[in-house]
Amino acid sequence: MKASEYCYECLRKLACQAAELATDDASARARATDESLKILHNNFSLDCVSIVVATEIHDAVKRITGNPDPYRQMKDKEIEVARELSKQIKVKHDSFSSCLKFAALGNTIDFFRPLDVTKKDMKKQVNFIVDDSKQFKVKLRHGGRVLYLADNAGEMFFDLPLLRWMRQWASVAYVVKAAPVQDDVTLEDVKRAGLEAELGEIITTGTATPGIDFSQASAEFKYEFDAAELIFAKGMGYYESLSELPAESRVFYCLRAKCQPVADSLGVPLDSYVAMLR
Repeated sequence: MKASEYCYECLRKLACQAAELATDDASARARATDESLKILHNNFSLDCVSIVVATEIHDAVKRITGNPDPYRQMKDKEIEVARELSKQIKVKHDSFSSCLKFAALGNTIDFFRPLDVTKKDMKKQVNFIVDDSKQFKVKLRHGGRVLYLADNAGEMFFDLPLLRWMRQWASVAYVVKAAPVQDDVTLEDVKRAGLEAELGEIITTGTATPGIDFSQASAEFKYEFDAAELIFAKGMGYYESLSELPAESRVFYCLRAKCQPVADSLGVPLDSYVAMLR
């Protein structure tokens, strides 16, 4: 998915947010913000993929502030809240539909939105505006290798029931980021949450990028991606990046369209839930 004119303002907010979270040092924060905005000005176009620019912004903030994980405190809070919320919501563990909707509900979490707003939204029912789940279920039951591309740190708890259900039929690897970026889940986050054993096989993308930038991905991940029969892709970042690839009916997007450009690209109203096979 190429960037739209609306993405510029979102990336500008991201630059300011990341710098603010990274340090209390006013001078370092100002330098990180200035450098990030220069990167945005020099690299943004309607032909770019926004996650590529976002990665450059995050890299600059980390380098200038000396903070390798600016969203650490936010992620810790997110994990704490998600753990409790996941216990309050009923899920039928033997039902694919119930587990899928539970996983999608976890994608309501967004580092741009206040947690109290997220808590209210997560009490609402999930209805997929685009629903290719039956086709995905049929493909999944043929077995083979599946990559479950995880999104935000708090979503781990919401991913677990679906991950277990899928493993009845296929070999499923839970894929996290190799190093911190935004509030995306890393192996360190999994360990902090105490979910390493429950999540089972875990691999990384080899990157610290929102979504996936294949130019930075590890050889191991690229091999796994090419060899997998199915890709289960959580969140907007993976949609923005993977939708640039040719459609092969093996990537299943599970997300809430939390921004207008993604909603427009998918052809759905803002804040719609989508379960789409492409």
